[in-house]
Amino acid sequence: MITVVRRCLLAIAVAAATLAVPVPAQAASYTPSSDPILFVHGWNSSASTWNTMISRFQANGWPTSHLRAFSYNTSQSNATTAEIVRQEVDTLLANTGASKVDIVTHSMGGLSSRYYLKNIASTKVDRWVSLGGPNHGTSSANTCFSTACVEMRIGSTFLANLNAVDETPGTPTYGTWWSRCDGVINPADSTVLSGAKNTRTACIGHMSLHTDATVYAEARDFVNP
Repeated sequence: MITVVRRCLLAIAVAAATLAVPVPAQAASYTPSSDPILFVHGWNSSASTWNTMISRFQANGWPTSHLRAFSYNTSQSNATTAEIVRQEVDTLLANTGASKVDIVTHSMGGLSSRYYLKNIASTKVDRWVSLGGPNHGTSSANTCFSTACVEMRIGSTFLANLNAVDETPGTPTYGTWWSRCDGVINPADSTVLSGAKNTRTACIGHMSLHTDATVYAEARDFVNP
């Protein structure tokens, strides 16, 4: 009888211990309410810069039709590129039937998309992400001389106008990710925006921000709460 009681008590203890083990949070997978995502690359880059991140979104259930990247002339003014962003947003909305998109950007891609949000159509965007964006300029832009480079310089007229009054205007929810080890955005915390959810990453280089697995998971959960 004593042996039976001991076995029962042991079974209860094991069950209690099992219940006490925390269950890992499930990845934020695609649902019918998830927004389609537009990806905007940075200076001297192309749509292919998003291949790794797009494949990860697909692995988490996002249909290919809901993931759109495009290439553009990175020498032109970010205001000009903002018009392309407008066209790409409208195309993505038309193709998916969604009412809003999320925008994920790397580096200079944050500037044209912010111009779009501030001056063209913020109501069509739900969430916006900047990975290593030169939102307050970078000294790295002092070594190149295209219109876009001049706009990225610290103290440029373009940035002064973009950041005036409200750095995160309209209805979208803004999020930024920045690294002390960026190496391209100087100062590194130039990415940080007032009114945004600003996340400091581990020691990650500029060109790894859009391929790092942890940054991906955090950005995915941000756009798909």
